[in-house]
Amino acid sequence: MAKITFHGAAQEVTGSCHLLSTPALGEVLLDCGMLQGMRGKHKVSKKQFNFNPRSIDAVILSHAHLDHSGRLPSLVHDGFEGPIYCTEATSQLLPVMLLDALGLYENDLMRENRRLMRKGKPEIEPLYSKADVLKVFDLLKPIAYREKKQLGDGALLCFYDAGHILGSAIVELKFDDEGLQKTLVFSGDLGNKDTLLMNDPTLLQHADIVLMEGTYGDREHKSLGDTLTQFKEVLHQAFENGGNVMIPAFAVGRTQELLLYLGKLQMAGELDNWQIFLDSPMAIEVTQIYDQWLPTLDCEGVKPLCTGEQTLLKNFLSTLHLMVSAEDSMSINKISKGALIIAGSGMCTGGRITHHFKHRIWDSRNTLIFVGFQAYGTLGRILVEGAQHIKLFGDDFIVKANVETLGGFSAHAGQRELINWVANFKSFPKVVLVHGEPDALTALSEKLLHEHNIKAEIPILGQSIEF
Repeated sequence: MAKITFHGAAQEVTGSCHLLSTPALGEVLLDCGMLQGMRGKHKVSKKQFNFNPRSIDAVILSHAHLDHSGRLPSLVHDGFEGPIYCTEATSQLLPVMLLDALGLYENDLMRENRRLMRKGKPEIEPLYSKADVLKVFDLLKPIAYREKKQLGDGALLCFYDAGHILGSAIVELKFDDEGLQKTLVFSGDLGNKDTLLMNDPTLLQHADIVLMEGTYGDREHKSLGDTLTQFKEVLHQAFENGGNVMIPAFAVGRTQELLLYLGKLQMAGELDNWQIFLDSPMAIEVTQIYDQWLPTLDCEGVKPLCTGEQTLLKNFLSTLHLMVSAEDSMSINKISKGALIIAGSGMCTGGRITHHFKHRIWDSRNTLIFVGFQAYGTLGRILVEGAQHIKLFGDDFIVKANVETLGGFSAHAGQRELINWVANFKSFPKVVLVHGEPDALTALSEKLLHEHNIKAEIPILGQSIEF
C-alpha cells in the first residue's frame, strides 16, 4: 500500500517535505524546503533529514520558494542523485533562489565558526557547498504545465498552474499500487484568485488522496479593491508625515505584484511623488524572469505589459530605481523623506530590509508596511504583533515607525478559496492538511466537515498515512 510520511510543513508553515513510498515509484520526495522562523534558527549545523537521501529516487518540486526548495543542496550533499521534476519557470528561478541562499548560509556559518573559535570549540562543517547547488541545477527536469511525464513503470506526473508565483504547480501523480490505479494530488501553495498578475489555481476533480496547504485556513483576505484603497491611503498618509516607507517583500511573487500595483496607482494619478527603490539584486533578477513570462500570466487589466513595450522593469514605473550594489543600497540612507523602499527578506529574518530598519524604525515619521505572511518566530511576526523594542545587529532599537499590515496582497488562497478548491473533487478523496499553523488547520478542518462532510486529517511531524 502507498504511504506518505510528513517530514516538514506539518502543523507549521515552512519546511515543506513529504515522502511518498510506493512499490512502483520507490521513494519520491514532494518538495524539500527550508525551515524558517523558530525551528529554522539553528539550521547552520542542524541535521537536515530524518531519512536517507541516498534512498530517494526522485524529487517533485511544487515551486521555487525556499520553504519548498531550500534543502535541495543538502539533499544532494548527503547523497541524492535522482531527477528533480519541476515546471519550466521554476527551473529558471531556482538558480537565483539557491545561489542567494548559499551566500546567506555561508555568511551565517562564518559568523558561527568565528564565535566557536573564540570559545576554543571546533568549527562546524558546512551542510552543503556551491558544488552541491550546481549539481541541483544539473538534476532539474523541467516539464511544461499539463504535459504528462512518465515516471517509473506506468506512473504519470502532470503539473497544473497553482497561481501562487511564477511556475508554481499543483502536482498530480498517477501510479499503480498493487494492481490498483491511484492518484495523489499535492496542492503546493495555492494562489489567491483576487490578484491581477497570476492565473487562478487550476481545479481538479479526481484523486485518491489530496495534500492541501492551509496557510490561511482560518481567515479570509480583504478584497483586492479594498486593499489597494488601503495601500493608497497608507502611502498618502506616509507621504504627508514627511518620512520614508519600508516594505519587506519576498523577491519571488510579492515584489512583482507590488510593482504592478504601484504602477497602476501611478497611472491613475493616485500615487504621491514617491521615489521607489527596488533594493534587492535577487528581486531584480527574478523580475527580469517574470518579464519573460508575462504573456502567459493573467494580463487582464494590465494588458500594456503583454505588448513588450512595457514590462514590470521597463517604461512602467517612472520613478523606479534598481539598487544592485551594497553602495547603491547604502546611498538610500541619505534620503530623509519620499523614499519607498522594497527590500528583502520578506519575513525580516535578514537581508537589506534589516539595515533599513536600523536607520529608520526608530523614527515616527517613517512607515513600515507588511504585505505578506509572517511566520511564527520571525522578526516580521514580532513587529506585526506590536513589539515596541527589537534587537538588530547586537543593538536594541525602539520601534516608533508606524506599522501597517495589508492582508489582501497575499499570494495564498484564503479560507473560502481553499474550501472551494478541495470541494471540487468528485471522487471523495482522503484529504490531508499541511503547510499551516495548528489553529489555521483546525479551523479549516472544522469548516470542511461542517460544510462538505469532508473529514480532513492533520498530520504531525514524522507521521505516516497509508492510502
